[in-house]
Amino acid sequence: KGGLVSADVLTTVSPTYAQEIQTSAFGCGLDGVLAHRQGDLIGIVNGIDPEEWNPKTDPHLTARYGPEEVAGKSLCKLALQTQQRLPQRHVLLIGMIQRLAEQKGIDIFAQAAEELMGLPIQIVILGTGEPAYHDKLQALARRFPEQLAVNLKFDNALAHQIEAGCDAFLMPSRFEPCGLNQLYSMRYGTVPIVHRVGGLADTVV
Repeated sequence: KGGLVSADVLTTVSPTYAQEIQTSAFGCGLDGVLAHRQGDLIGIVNGIDPEEWNPKTDPHLTARYGPEEVAGKSLCKLALQTQQRLPQRHVLLIGMIQRLAEQKGIDIFAQAAEELMGLPIQIVILGTGEPAYHDKLQALARRFPEQLAVNLKFDNALAHQIEAGCDAFLMPSRFEPCGLNQLYSMRYGTVPIVHRVGGLADTVV
């Protein structure tokens, strides 16, 4: 609080989040002082490394592609399905890369999972977090092995492969100051499905 009161300018990582933290729902008890300093509070959206996250040159991918030549994306999807032991079916393949915690909405996904498995979709999840969600996701993967693949680890190469190989990317975050995966997804031609909060509201058109 002393820093917020004394600083010349306050910044955070997206314009919408700058507004949200001035409310009791998102301000963590500091909403009053943030609202008082609103004239000095600026939200600047984070950026991504366009060289590292470029489907035209990405060394982690089975095939390269871009806006002018998209055929490689289909090959990336087939490769991801094979790697994740999912049948090579023409269904919507959805990716999730996240910390497995309530902030990121993994509990929302867990509650909806059985209903989602009734749809013609496949889902690939990468991340670590709370042990209860590890157990829940592993149990779901055992029940639905042809639709759900769960990777409880950090794996940068797999993150790139998920962004490239999936048709859509799911981010059901309860709050998200900025978020980066929705930016990677749009660069890789993977439709982001997000909760309209924070930086997700600012970046997903």
